[in-house]
Parts: sequence; structure tokens; C-alpha cells
Amino acid sequence: MAPKGSQRTVNKIVAENRKARFNYEILDTYEAGIMLTGTEVKSLRDGKANIAESYASDEGNEIWLINSHLPEYLQANRFNHEPRRRRKLLLSKREISRLRVGINREGMTLVPLKIYFNEKGRAKLELALAKGKKLHDKRETEKERDWNREKSRLFKAG
Repeated sequence: MAPKGSQRTVNKIVAENRKARFNYEILDTYEAGIMLTGTEVKSLRDGKANIAESYASDEGNEIWLINSHLPEYLQANRFNHEPRRRRKLLLSKREISRLRVGINREGMTLVPLKIYFNEKGRAKLELALAKGKKLHDKRETEKERDWNREKSRLFKAG
């Protein structure tokens, strides 16, 4: 029988927003806890979450994750959760005030990058303070990615 600590998954990424780094210029990242129900945690452990269309919003003195999709846990029957409900993010007061300044004064947005489980087995969300890219910035990113890919091919070949 394996030791108890080895059964946990360390930093297992459950959901990732891959388009975020293409559509936004990431300026700062924060690690936030997520207030979840039991069936939501079990659904996350199944690895079927989606945060591609989600965003975070400042309401009152709290930050909320909106439009994230955690599918229902099939074995929960009537005790299930709503898949697209709003989820409260757990941040310190100092972090919340920094995020509010970025959102209100500088016109930035809060973009979730990934949901994962940390060493203690708790669900965490990597949240980014980001500024939207213009079309020419996106083209520049794509050109740079293509050039790096071509460069690696040339080094590998010769």
C-alpha cells in the first residue's frame, strides 16, 4: 500500500485558458482560492472544467469568477451544483485593492489563466491582471511564434 501523501496530485492543472495569453498582455498574476461546494470539487478532480469564456469581476469588496463551467458531478443526484454559477474568489484585502485600482483607473481586465490543485490538495485559480491586445499586437505575437518554430526546425535539421 502506498503512503498517504503520494496519493495526492501536486499542482495538477485542471483547466487552462490557452487563448488568454494570445488575446491579452499579462501584466501581473495572482493566486486565488475558489469557494466551491463538494460536488464542484469532485467535478474538478475529474478534470472536465472549462474557463475559456470566463472572467473575473469586482463587486463590492469581493472578486467573483463569472461564466466558468464546472459540469455536474454525475453521482451527486439531487445534491448537484449549477454548472455556470458565480464563484467567489478568496484573496487578501491588499490583493483586492490592487486589483480594483488596476481595473478602475487603468482600464485593465481580470482574466483567469488556469485552475489547478496545489500541494495541499486545494483548488486554486491563477488570475491575471491584463490589458487587451490590439490586432497588430496579435499579429506580432503570431509572427514571433512562427519564427521561433522555424528557428527550432533549422537548428534541428542542421
